[in-house]
Amino acid sequence: MDVSLTVWVLTILGLSVLIGADFFIGRKPHDVSIKEAGIWTIVWIVLAALFGIGIAIWGNSQASGEFFAGYITEKSLSVDNLFVFVLIMAKFSVPSHLQQRVLLIGVLIALVLRAIFIAAGAAIIASFSWVFYIFGAFLIYTAWKLIQEARSGEDEDDFEENRLLKSVEKRFGVADRYHGTKLFIHENGKRIMTPLMVVMLAIGTTDILFALDSIPAIFGLTQDPYIVFTANAFALMGLRQLYFLIGGLLKKLVHLSYGLSVILGFIGVKLVLHALHENGVHVPEISIGFSLAVIGGVLVITTITSLIASKKQAQREAAEAAAAGGDKPGDDKPVDGSQDKDSVEA
Repeated sequence: MDVSLTVWVLTILGLSVLIGADFFIGRKPHDVSIKEAGIWTIVWIVLAALFGIGIAIWGNSQASGEFFAGYITEKSLSVDNLFVFVLIMAKFSVPSHLQQRVLLIGVLIALVLRAIFIAAGAAIIASFSWVFYIFGAFLIYTAWKLIQEARSGEDEDDFEENRLLKSVEKRFGVADRYHGTKLFIHENGKRIMTPLMVVMLAIGTTDILFALDSIPAIFGLTQDPYIVFTANAFALMGLRQLYFLIGGLLKKLVHLSYGLSVILGFIGVKLVLHALHENGVHVPEISIGFSLAVIGGVLVITTITSLIASKKQAQREAAEAAAAGGDKPGDDKPVDGSQDKDSVEA
């Protein structure tokens, strides 16, 4: 899709206004209710849908399909990233009223990082078509790794700080408690970080790792930098509200890793076929319509099977707890609450 500089500028200004409005709404630390999170999640989804429809009206249906495929893929990858955010929040015991501020800054960092990665990726693709082979192989490897991790059944219950984060903590020092929304404080004549700053750095550094999966994945669906950027932006901007909306449901999506592995593997194969086609090899290319159907179908099936599996697991645990409770000693007391005869006489 041919996008002029004027459209780019207007789009960035429009997204900046939306981000500013989001920041204004969440400027005061408070506990986010399910109602608030639900309303704003719907608002972001509707805005993304309207933007995709607008591309179809003022652009073309092909570009619109690419946007929706990219948006859904990035949103599903973002949901998987929320698992790590939950671990980070638990690791640093972030107060509930400060979590939205952490997520908002984390989203802003992710937007900046992905804008840089997208620009670099677009430049590389324009100059070297063989990079599609690397992107495709990387996505297939990532898909295989996700399956291996899911099959191992090993759940990460804690977040391990990386070397960069540990070195920053050692260099500046960290306060022993939170000080509202302050990122730095002065203690004993020295400027040190608050735990809130450490949490934001933790989320920021993990955003870099998230981009390593998401950027190649969306370039496998479209090579248009405008669509890549806007799909990422809309997928990320609703992430904060989505965290509070489905935070309790994350553990129930037990098959999400399998679904994402199928999606990433599928896009990886699509990239390799595209690279072969670019090099003159006569191979079938996967259309964006088929890609959108596969991505949507996999996510629906994964969600349904996850909820069914989670429900069965909860029933088994409840049955085991009931059985264990029924075998406790001392449960053979008179049901009418009367005392034993010997104890009365005593």
